[in-house]
Amino acid sequence: MHPSRRDVLKWTAAGGIVLSVARLPFAEAATFESTQTMPGRAAAGRAGAGRIDAVAKVTGAKLYASDFRAADMEGWPATTAHALLVRAADATHVLTGLELGLLGADAKPSVVVTAKDLERAGLRAPPFYAGDLLCPLGTTPVYLGQPVALLLFDSFDAYDRARITLREKSPLTFGAQTGPVEQPNYAALRFTRVAGAEPGAPDAYSPLMEGWISPGFFAAGGRPIWKPLPASEGGQYKKGATYGEEIRALIAAKDPAMVVLDRAFRTQSVDPMFLEPECGLAWYDPKARALRLALGVQSPFEAADALGDLLGKAKAEFKPERIETHFAHMGGGFGGRDHTPFPLYVALAAMFLPGRPIRLAHDRFQQFQGGIKRHAFEMRSQVAFDRASGRIRAFAADHVLDGGGLANYSASVAVVSATSAIGSYDVPKVDVTTVAHHTRGVTAGSMRGYGVLQTSVALETLMDEAAEALGMDPVALRRANLLKAGGRSLTGNPWTVSVRTPEILDRLERHDLWRGRAAAKAAAPAGTRIGTGLAISTKDYGTGADCSLGRVEVDPDGRIRICCDATEMGNGIGTSVANRVAQYLGRVADEVSVARIDAFGALGLVTSDDPYTITQAAQDKAARNPRWVPAISSATSASIGAHVGTQAAAQAARVVLRFGLWPAALALWGIAQKDPRRFLWEEAYWQDGMLILSGLPPLAQKDVAAKAHAMGALTGAMAHAFSRWAWAQAAFPLDGLDWAADIDALAVRRGSGPFKVLDRGFVAFPPASYNRIGTSFTSSCGTLVQVAVDTASGAVRVARAYSVLECGQTLTREVVVGQAQGGFAMGVGYALLEKLPPFEDGPGNGRWNLGDYVVARASDLPIHGLEVEVLPPIAPNEPPKGMAEVVMIPVVPAILNAIHDATGRRFSALPVTPDDVRRAL
Repeated sequence: MHPSRRDVLKWTAAGGIVLSVARLPFAEAATFESTQTMPGRAAAGRAGAGRIDAVAKVTGAKLYASDFRAADMEGWPATTAHALLVRAADATHVLTGLELGLLGADAKPSVVVTAKDLERAGLRAPPFYAGDLLCPLGTTPVYLGQPVALLLFDSFDAYDRARITLREKSPLTFGAQTGPVEQPNYAALRFTRVAGAEPGAPDAYSPLMEGWISPGFFAAGGRPIWKPLPASEGGQYKKGATYGEEIRALIAAKDPAMVVLDRAFRTQSVDPMFLEPECGLAWYDPKARALRLALGVQSPFEAADALGDLLGKAKAEFKPERIETHFAHMGGGFGGRDHTPFPLYVALAAMFLPGRPIRLAHDRFQQFQGGIKRHAFEMRSQVAFDRASGRIRAFAADHVLDGGGLANYSASVAVVSATSAIGSYDVPKVDVTTVAHHTRGVTAGSMRGYGVLQTSVALETLMDEAAEALGMDPVALRRANLLKAGGRSLTGNPWTVSVRTPEILDRLERHDLWRGRAAAKAAAPAGTRIGTGLAISTKDYGTGADCSLGRVEVDPDGRIRICCDATEMGNGIGTSVANRVAQYLGRVADEVSVARIDAFGALGLVTSDDPYTITQAAQDKAARNPRWVPAISSATSASIGAHVGTQAAAQAARVVLRFGLWPAALALWGIAQKDPRRFLWEEAYWQDGMLILSGLPPLAQKDVAAKAHAMGALTGAMAHAFSRWAWAQAAFPLDGLDWAADIDALAVRRGSGPFKVLDRGFVAFPPASYNRIGTSFTSSCGTLVQVAVDTASGAVRVARAYSVLECGQTLTREVVVGQAQGGFAMGVGYALLEKLPPFEDGPGNGRWNLGDYVVARASDLPIHGLEVEVLPPIAPNEPPKGMAEVVMIPVVPAILNAIHDATGRRFSALPVTPDDVRRAL
């Protein structure tokens, strides 16, 4: 049963505007409807047999948002207009004018949109993007790259001439110097933990026990005063800060029984550098009062909601009655397309040029100037080791993040970096402060590694330096300090998944790169120094409010269709969900459609409150409504694709197997009602499209499906899942049973009938208190790197490398290995090549492109010298973990440790350039 594109789920409304979300087609086809899905038959329908989107990608089918024009969209006018954003390259002077006289007559925009136009139209920035969407004249831009005007062109030629002209000469004029606009910090937090006196004893103090704390006092310029002040205010902060200062005093005590390292580190701002710059297409149809958009974002639900906020209070001529958003694949994301403001400007372009489809597309200059960046960090890390045992006794750190001009995810990155500051290690006394500053730089936000990358650079290079100071082997020192299963993290809670770092260290130690490092160093040719380094890392996956929507259907001929709400950005989510469903239904799906919110109307979901801040009382009250869930859909990141993005579809497939295909199989086998084999459905398994149960003849999947339809058995299910460091669980009435599963909403269909929602008999949402425990899900990776350093030029070449990782159940090995290879390349770029200056010389000036910004190329990588090993799951039923971020993180400190091994010099600022190395030598 194909859901009609027009039969979309009206899932919410903002300001009286009906919002709907759908997925953009992925391939060239005659109609919009026929291009909904990816072909799922990979290698004759066998699970795990490669990427189901591979053919479309390698043959150049229309797939990405940038591929589409108005003529490709069913029912749209055929001609596409074009939009151009003018951004400020000055954030220290008053903006006085917009002079478009430098544009020739053949390059003039048809419409110019400024802040005054937005104000007259009653348009507003959504809460997440609070501030001026367009900088008003007479004010100082809040940050470099802030949009000032939106130019709309009827023809591509006029747009293209204007784009080239304005790249060379800005149309903006500035007056008096004001200096940068000062705004409050995005976050200032302290995380302190003091373990109990004995192993296993309750903590004396932890964020889990006491909650997160922030200083109540600030110095000039917004600098937090971290030391507790003798004042009656801020009692909660004073308690935690007192413990924190005691930890710092312990480190500073100059105890001869301890080895103390106190080091400063600096990591740079970088661009996500996805291959496809941001792009969008929109059309406001004034007759239908409908705004239609085609976008490529990691957070479809959020983007649609933000558009409702943008237009919800607008004047009548700027307030559509309906907003339809369609979502395409993305040519890379890496976090940079999560909660991006770009869709807001696509919508504005359409609203100010009604009746004409219009395209807003960044070129690479514009993407550098306006796209979200990785946070630059300045860190001071102090760590005290027991001289006799090598055990870490105390750790303290201070992090300062440059958040740029808009808040975005700065507060969240600050939290994750602080709570992950001790990585894989068991440390009884920890104190970490973190502050995310507002600056005039380009906005920083979500990006692969998400704060853990920066802090791991400091931690893992310190571990190597400490091993040298203690006279210990670097592997032995790490092994002595590993956090074991059941041990408590910095926040005071244990990880609730398998802990594989001991195995990873064992494999690093046994590898010939590590065992042969001395021989490789001795064999280095003249003018070259060889060094080998290692690092390990653990990276959380999940946010504490993750959602999954999945829909699975089986046709009478056995064909399988899947819809899910996760987005595709090179993470292989379509293949992963197909392979996970195949475990229950016997074959890879014939059709998989991702980024779909429009296929779940039968569930009737509603939500309220913020899932991160909701109280337990409010959650309990809301949960009485069988349609209520804490959140409906969440952003996709590659790190949660396998764990979250496939969950609902997998659970839906399990329901179809148990209450549809299994009863059909029993009927085909002729098993009587009282035969105990009726209960062995979990003992049956699929092989080559055949359902097998010991002692019975194998059944073809298509025959089982046909029988299920003939019996009117269950042939389709749609489900919603929610995770707050544990899956919500509910029970549903199915064929006389109370069926319990890790989902909170379920609708089913029988035969070829319609979907009908089932009221849950009970539901157990994870407690609201889980919001304070920090991360509970984590995966681990270790990396060995061998570098060759040219002593004359200082050039560092990565010669060989080995990465070993664990990710629970592997859904698609090719995707896992591909993510590890890509993560390795990004790690090399971060360690040795990529850097964006913070202010006027940085990307906000609009002059940056790939001629200045160097990313890792094939010549920078050990193309034939990188080995990736994926550990098997610790148990057959271990669920999939998130791994796409952790595979990048240890690469960077491993390279730094290898450079030290080669040169005898330690580097604490990234990137390490040939000039840096030459000067050190």
